[in-house]
Amino acid sequence: MVTANLPPFARVGQQIDITVSSMGNAKSLRGGTLLMTPLKGADGQIYAQAQGNLLVAGAGAAAAGSKVVVNHLLAGRVVGGATVEREVPTALGQGAFIHYEMATTDFGTTQRVVEVINREIGPGTAQAVDGRLIRVLAPEEANSRVAFLGRVESLEVRPTQTVAKVIINPRTGSVVMNQTVTIDSCAVAHGNLSVIINSEQKVSQPNALAGGQTVTTTQSEIEVKQGGGALIQLKAGVSLAEVVKAINALGAGPQDLLSILQSMKAAGALRADLEII
Repeated sequence: MVTANLPPFARVGQQIDITVSSMGNAKSLRGGTLLMTPLKGADGQIYAQAQGNLLVAGAGAAAAGSKVVVNHLLAGRVVGGATVEREVPTALGQGAFIHYEMATTDFGTTQRVVEVINREIGPGTAQAVDGRLIRVLAPEEANSRVAFLGRVESLEVRPTQTVAKVIINPRTGSVVMNQTVTIDSCAVAHGNLSVIINSEQKVSQPNALAGGQTVTTTQSEIEVKQGGGALIQLKAGVSLAEVVKAINALGAGPQDLLSILQSMKAAGALRADLEII
């Protein structure tokens, strides 16, 4: 499978990067070469032709039934491996307005962008349509429009303070918190409870003259271990660095951290939106 992203304003003859992935029973693409492959869009038209030597970041070795693999061997890239053959028309030079779409919906940052454009270029130049879209009056002549876009692009805008958010991925155990996360006063205790079950097969062998039968029995040993719990107090309004330091002081691993943050949110001590992906 060969995929690529056609960038805006791509011209015929321009080279773009491609990604090659195996969909069959191949064991490794390392050192492989992609033959001439047409790249089609959703409309079935061919937009580029791809070929070239694969660059695979993974490595692996196998012998006598053992196998060691580092990273992925079934996916690679070809830098500049596709040549554009069909252009996608753009509407940059059409109409009197240019629309800027923010990466995320933020009314505060959108309003600041409008204020900066109107202050630096002229009143009434920019207008906020909603919290994500900005409509800007631009020159219609091609050269003037390109110069205008370059001027707007160079303007500096200070974004508003982001919403405090904690992102949790329970599948990988990763936790990401932004800078605005704070907490209220609370106490956190952490302890580990582990159950160890060992099963051992034992054979009961009767004496030679006893006339009995050999019997195999399973003997299980169950051991319960409880780690030493710790109780710490967190002050209100502490910064993200202090929150992480305090939780690490408990000896909590990534999975334990997920439970601690969810419990703090349930107790109302975590001043942030908790999002599980």
